[in-house]
Amino acid sequence: MLVLLAAYATVAASIPWWERRLGHAVWAVAALVPLATVVWAGTRVAGVLDGGAYRESLHWAPALGLTVDLRLDALSLLMLWVVAGVGALVLLYCRYYVERDAGRLAALLLAFAGAMTGLALADNLFVLYVFWELTTVASFLLIAGRGKRAEQRRAARQALLVTAAGGLAMLLGFLVLGRAAGTYRVSAILADPPRGGAVSAAVVLVLVGAFTKSAQMPLHGWLPAAMVAPTPVSAFLHAAAMVKAGVYLIARLAPALADVTPWRPMVLGVGLATMVVAAWRALRETDLKLLLAYGTVSELGLLTALLGAGTRTAALAGAVMLLAHAAFKSALFLSVGIVDHHTGTRDIRELSGLGRRLPILFGVTALATASMAGLPPLVGFLGKEAALDAFLHGTELAGHHQLTAVLVCGSTLTVAFAARFLHGAFGGPPSGRTARSARSPEAGFVAPVAVLSGAGLVLGVAHTGTAALTTAYADAYPPGPADRTNCPCGTGSLRYSGCPHCRSSPVP
Repeated sequence: MLVLLAAYATVAASIPWWERRLGHAVWAVAALVPLATVVWAGTRVAGVLDGGAYRESLHWAPALGLTVDLRLDALSLLMLWVVAGVGALVLLYCRYYVERDAGRLAALLLAFAGAMTGLALADNLFVLYVFWELTTVASFLLIAGRGKRAEQRRAARQALLVTAAGGLAMLLGFLVLGRAAGTYRVSAILADPPRGGAVSAAVVLVLVGAFTKSAQMPLHGWLPAAMVAPTPVSAFLHAAAMVKAGVYLIARLAPALADVTPWRPMVLGVGLATMVVAAWRALRETDLKLLLAYGTVSELGLLTALLGAGTRTAALAGAVMLLAHAAFKSALFLSVGIVDHHTGTRDIRELSGLGRRLPILFGVTALATASMAGLPPLVGFLGKEAALDAFLHGTELAGHHQLTAVLVCGSTLTVAFAARFLHGAFGGPPSGRTARSARSPEAGFVAPVAVLSGAGLVLGVAHTGTAALTTAYADAYPPGPADRTNCPCGTGSLRYSGCPHCRSSPVP
């Protein structure tokens, strides 16, 4: 793990040198590190799914207690695949999208991927905070670009101020939490959770930091403003990686802190309110990127509620939706980039007839949109069905019927803005000016979109493998009422644990 982080830093620093010698082929060099991360994580699957974890430590200054502790478990494995898998595809996509300043952008994207990798692997609260702020700095530089446009500078400052302020609140929460627990090691806190009034104060501070990073209302404004950044930046940072840092932190601490007041009211109230309000706001947008941005805020609200609910079924649903959202939302952002690149506009009032003019792009985009809407047999359907099960039958959650009603409302609005997005981008008569002027994109340009859209189909159809990955994290929670449903084969085995008699899938 330490070698992996060193590889990100070394290659990112050398990218400008590679660009001078390879030109646009530098994107392939940059993609090698996240691809290697995907492969390395794949070699650790067996041990992680068996309930094990891999640990590494770097004793930087032992006398001062400064130790870099890293740990790979089921949740960090999922995050690694999201960050590295989407990151590699975005870097390959940039080969066709980015026309200038490739070295700087590639280096920053790779450095950001390295920071997210460190955040996912951190097993120490202070190490986690360092990588957390490194993602904030990288995001600022990527949004601002060269600083020539006032709107980019303004959006970058807004993102920096909001997320950095939240990070400082989170740091204070970490200090209080570590003092109450007697350790700053995350795995030790999860194994023996602290309790008391100080822990409640720490919970509030930590959640404020998570809400700012994951753009929860009313702290969401920086994310739509950040859409002035290049589309690959939006696809990676603001759909698959950076905004997942907040929900990752919630998922990491929920097994230990979900029962601490006021954890559940905060994550459920803020998360579900964000889901509904942001989905409604997305229906009003005419810019495709802004529509997807508010859709992202809405879906992050759902992830916040699921991963913070503190029940096994909700954790299972949240882990599935974490994978689903990374796949379909990054695919949709990249698709918008191709539309903008080939038509010169993202305004749905000006786009018309692209579905017939660009049938392959339309097909793969429709597949990703269907996953976002939660249609079977895509992985988005699995996540939404499990989420409904978690709230409808989650009798350990106060007001679970009301929570279910809000979830259904938000999901209905999600279907509505998904349909608006697809029709706005590709619908209408083929006689429109944009359809006539659009040329077919290169196969390499569309390939990352196709891979990400196809991943949603594969994860949905091959649900047994998806279940094995996500239940490894959900097993950190005790089974709730919804988890005790017997297998339909009649042997009495628990539905979510997988039946040894009929080998049925543990996916709900």
